[in-house]
Amino acid sequence: MTDLQQLAERYIATWNEADADARRKLVGDLWSEDGEYTDPLMAVTGPDAISEAIGAARAQFPGLVFTLGTVDAHHNLARFTWDLGPAGAEALIVGFDVLVADADGRVASVLGFLDRVPTA
Repeated sequence: MTDLQQLAERYIATWNEADADARRKLVGDLWSEDGEYTDPLMAVTGPDAISEAIGAARAQFPGLVFTLGTVDAHHNLARFTWDLGPAGAEALIVGFDVLVADADGRVASVLGFLDRVPTA
Protein backbone atom coordinates (compact mmCIF):
# COMPACT_ATOMS: atom_id res chain seq x y z
CA MET A 1 0.00 0.00 0.00
CA THR A 2 2.77 2.45 0.90
CA ASP A 3 4.35 2.20 -2.54
CA LEU A 4 0.99 2.86 -4.23
CA GLN A 5 0.32 5.71 -1.79
CA GLN A 6 3.65 7.25 -2.76
CA LEU A 7 2.95 6.64 -6.44
CA ALA A 8 -0.38 8.47 -6.11
CA GLU A 9 1.33 11.33 -4.27
CA ARG A 10 3.95 11.65 -7.01
CA TYR A 11 1.21 11.48 -9.65
CA ILE A 12 -0.65 14.42 -8.08
CA ALA A 13 2.65 16.30 -7.77
CA THR A 14 3.07 16.11 -11.56
CA TRP A 15 -0.32 17.80 -11.96
CA ASN A 16 0.82 20.59 -9.62
CA GLU A 17 4.15 21.20 -11.38
CA ALA A 18 3.92 24.52 -13.23
CA ASP A 19 7.27 24.36 -15.03
CA ALA A 20 6.91 22.41 -18.30
CA ASP A 21 10.48 21.03 -18.29
CA ALA A 22 10.32 19.99 -14.65
CA ARG A 23 6.89 18.43 -15.23
CA ARG A 24 8.15 16.45 -18.23
CA LYS A 25 10.98 15.07 -16.10
CA LEU A 26 8.56 14.09 -13.32
CA VAL A 27 6.28 12.37 -15.82
CA GLY A 28 9.23 10.58 -17.42
CA ASP A 29 10.40 9.30 -14.05
CA LEU A 30 6.92 8.25 -12.95
CA TRP A 31 5.24 6.76 -16.02
CA SER A 32 6.16 3.77 -18.16
CA GLU A 33 7.20 4.60 -21.73
CA ASP A 34 3.85 3.38 -23.08
CA GLY A 35 1.81 4.71 -20.17
CA GLU A 36 -1.76 5.75 -20.88
CA TYR A 37 -3.97 8.45 -19.41
CA THR A 38 -7.70 8.49 -20.15
CA ASP A 39 -10.44 10.73 -18.81
CA PRO A 40 -13.70 12.10 -20.29
CA LEU A 41 -11.81 14.92 -22.03
CA MET A 42 -8.70 13.20 -23.37
CA ALA A 43 -6.91 9.94 -24.05
CA VAL A 44 -3.12 10.10 -24.47
CA THR A 45 -0.20 7.68 -24.52
CA GLY A 46 3.46 8.20 -23.62
CA PRO A 47 5.24 10.63 -21.31
CA ASP A 48 5.44 13.49 -23.84
CA ALA A 49 1.70 13.42 -24.55
CA ILE A 50 0.83 12.96 -20.87
CA SER A 51 3.01 15.92 -19.86
CA GLU A 52 1.46 18.07 -22.60
CA ALA A 53 -2.06 17.06 -21.52
CA ILE A 54 -1.30 18.01 -17.92
CA GLY A 55 0.11 21.34 -19.14
CA ALA A 56 -3.07 22.01 -21.12
CA ALA A 57 -5.22 21.27 -18.08
CA ARG A 58 -3.06 23.55 -15.93
CA ALA A 59 -3.38 26.34 -18.51
CA GLN A 60 -7.15 26.00 -18.36
CA PHE A 61 -7.15 26.38 -14.56
CA PRO A 62 -4.24 28.70 -13.67
CA GLY A 63 -3.44 29.11 -10.01
CA LEU A 64 -5.51 26.14 -8.87
CA VAL A 65 -4.01 23.28 -6.87
CA PHE A 66 -4.65 19.54 -7.01
CA THR A 67 -5.07 17.86 -3.62
CA LEU A 68 -4.95 14.09 -3.14
CA GLY A 69 -7.75 12.40 -1.22
CA THR A 70 -7.69 8.99 0.43
CA VAL A 71 -5.84 6.26 -1.45
CA ASP A 72 -7.32 2.75 -1.44
CA ALA A 73 -4.97 0.18 -2.95
CA HIS A 74 -4.38 -3.51 -3.50
CA HIS A 75 -2.15 -5.55 -5.78
CA ASN A 76 -1.00 -3.10 -8.47
CA LEU A 77 -4.12 -0.90 -8.32
CA ALA A 78 -4.88 2.32 -6.50
CA ARG A 79 -8.06 4.36 -6.50
CA PHE A 80 -8.28 7.83 -5.06
CA THR A 81 -10.16 11.06 -5.17
CA TRP A 82 -8.62 14.40 -5.88
CA ASP A 83 -9.77 18.01 -5.67
CA LEU A 84 -8.84 21.00 -7.81
CA GLY A 85 -9.33 24.48 -6.43
CA PRO A 86 -7.70 27.50 -4.87
CA ALA A 87 -5.22 26.61 -2.13
CA GLY A 88 -7.02 26.37 1.19
CA ALA A 89 -10.47 26.93 -0.32
CA GLU A 90 -13.35 24.75 -1.48
CA ALA A 91 -12.61 22.64 -4.55
CA LEU A 92 -14.13 23.67 -7.86
CA ILE A 93 -13.59 20.25 -9.44
CA VAL A 94 -13.60 16.82 -7.83
CA GLY A 95 -12.39 13.68 -9.55
CA PHE A 96 -11.75 10.01 -9.00
CA ASP A 97 -8.83 8.16 -10.60
CA VAL A 98 -7.78 4.54 -10.87
CA LEU A 99 -4.03 4.05 -11.24
CA VAL A 100 -2.46 0.83 -12.49
CA ALA A 101 1.20 0.27 -11.66
CA ASP A 102 3.47 -1.88 -13.81
CA ALA A 103 5.89 -4.54 -12.53
CA ASP A 104 8.62 -1.89 -12.15
CA GLY A 105 6.46 0.27 -9.87
CA ARG A 106 5.79 2.91 -12.51
CA VAL A 107 2.41 4.16 -13.69
CA ALA A 108 1.13 2.02 -16.56
CA SER A 109 -2.26 3.71 -16.83
CA VAL A 110 -4.65 6.08 -15.16
CA LEU A 111 -8.39 6.11 -15.76
CA GLY A 112 -9.88 9.41 -14.63
CA PHE A 113 -13.46 10.36 -13.83
CA LEU A 114 -14.92 13.79 -13.13
CA ASP A 115 -17.37 13.74 -10.22
CA ARG A 116 -18.01 17.47 -9.95
CA VAL A 117 -17.30 20.18 -12.49
CA PRO A 118 -18.38 23.82 -12.60
CA THR A 119 -21.46 24.63 -14.64
CA ALA A 120 -21.57 27.46 -17.14
